Amino acid sequence: MGNSYLRYLHVAQDVLKQIEATQTEAITQASEMCAETIAADGLVYLFGSGHSRMPVEEIFPRYGSFPGFFPIVELAVTFHNQVVGCNGQRQALFLENISGYAEVILRNFTFGPHDCMMVFSNSGTNILPVEMAMGAKARGLPVLAVSSIAHSRSSTSKHPSGKRLFEVADLTIDNCNPPGDAVVEIQNLAYPVGPTSSIGTLSIVNAIKCQVAELLTERGKPPVVLTGAHFLGPEESAKQIERAYDDYKARVHGS
Repeated sequence: MGNSYLRYLHVAQDVLKQIEATQTEAITQASEMCAETIAADGLVYLFGSGHSRMPVEEIFPRYGSFPGFFPIVELAVTFHNQVVGCNGQRQALFLENISGYAEVILRNFTFGPHDCMMVFSNSGTNILPVEMAMGAKARGLPVLAVSSIAHSRSSTSKHPSGKRLFEVADLTIDNCNPPGDAVVEIQNLAYPVGPTSSIGTLSIVNAIKCQVAELLTERGKPPVVLTGAHFLGPEESAKQIERAYDDYKARVHGS
């Protein structure tokens, strides 16, 4: 048996090392923007289509996360577990590149003066995430992005403007993923396997989440963290979860 699994783990570690070496300033800036938004009772809206749904739900809601972030998850472009048939991958890939779809999504929300938007797209070239960023900016929201700069620079945007996500966002964090999003070559197999974009992007959003929690606490506004029974015990954990959900509801209804 070969050592393809080790090669993947080594590349994944290299991606994280590159993020630490090159993206800490951008992560710090993004954290400050998110903390300012949440401290002012605004919302950090989160959007990703396809597998970029993963970082949206990684930020909130899950254990170790807290209200102040608003996940926008469109099932039409994220729920394709069936692959073919109803709600299949073909339909999702098609919708990701229909101009005007983002505006239909954005019209469902009333954004406040302290809100901001974070858009996730590894390639940064599909129409939907690009237009989500454009639509948010048109509404006066600061826009953060997490994307692979190397992949974007080596690719052509599908948007009519020719712009890629990092060229629209006010601040982009590079997930340091190599072009193609498959990093392991296997002998006698025509194409590489093993994507690393999720490793980089999920690490970035958790780093931001930790920094935002620290900044909010320093400002005297500690977040209501979704906390499991391991730390609080079953009864108190259930109460803490309800407190977090109530806090989220108040923030969303007040927006």
